[in-house]
Amino acid sequence: MSDAAKQIAYPSSADGTEQPALFYAPETKEPVPLLVGLHTWSVSYTDPANEPYAQWCIEHGWGVILPDFRGPNNRPEATGSELVVEDILSAVEYAKGRARVDARRVYLVGASGGGYTAFLMAGRAPDVWAGVSAWVPIADLRAWHEECTKAGRVYAQMIEASCGGPPGTDPPTDLQYAKRSPATYLRNARGVPLDINAGILDGHTGSVPISHSLVAFNLVAEEADRISPEDIRHFVEKAETPPHLRATFSDPDYGRAILFRRSSGNARITIFDGGHEILYNAALGWLARQAKGA
Repeated sequence: MSDAAKQIAYPSSADGTEQPALFYAPETKEPVPLLVGLHTWSVSYTDPANEPYAQWCIEHGWGVILPDFRGPNNRPEATGSELVVEDILSAVEYAKGRARVDARRVYLVGASGGGYTAFLMAGRAPDVWAGVSAWVPIADLRAWHEECTKAGRVYAQMIEASCGGPPGTDPPTDLQYAKRSPATYLRNARGVPLDINAGILDGHTGSVPISHSLVAFNLVAEEADRISPEDIRHFVEKAETPPHLRATFSDPDYGRAILFRRSSGNARITIFDGGHEILYNAALGWLARQAKGA
């Protein structure tokens, strides 16, 4: 991780504990954008995949905070818990207290498990964010548990450890699946500029079927703009865009073929030629163009 981003601890409003993070504030008297970068499913805030967030912000004069929000998603304290929600909001408040943060430009980004948490925070705290960019995200824990169980992926056991067992164990367990799933809250995010991205091969060569991204878009889209169940099945099962939806343009920020894109209200979904990954320049370039009231 860049030496400019310093190891810090900040108090969480959830339980008063000191939570670790990496933080950078540029030396300026002018208000600056703030990026909150979220780690992926199985790791912590020190994961090297967070490095591009910090480096981009340092190069562009932004503030950045990379919170831990209770570490890997394999226990009840993590995985979209109330502690996680308050940890992330407290990280924003910490950054505002130590940098001149432009409140019109507070951004959130994450991929995979970080995309899952970005979705969750978009729905749980929509007023905070000027833009949320979620890549190869999980929208529904119950659905992902079933998919991971069929595929023999360890994430099913991690979800069970977080929620108290498999779906259907008992009503309290099912309640945990609902409370920790972004799909429960995403309709609250219709006023948030929301950038949803997935590689067409994810779920085949990667661990999260792109149905999560497509269904999430439908939750925030106007009815006329929603993607049909038949088209979603085509995307997922064939790992290709339905012929009548194929994109006919390029986007230089991606550096990949754009296979499908649709916008509705404040939301945009992009399916690109790739797998389970984030394209950092595309994510951060899109966020840089967002501002509250713009």
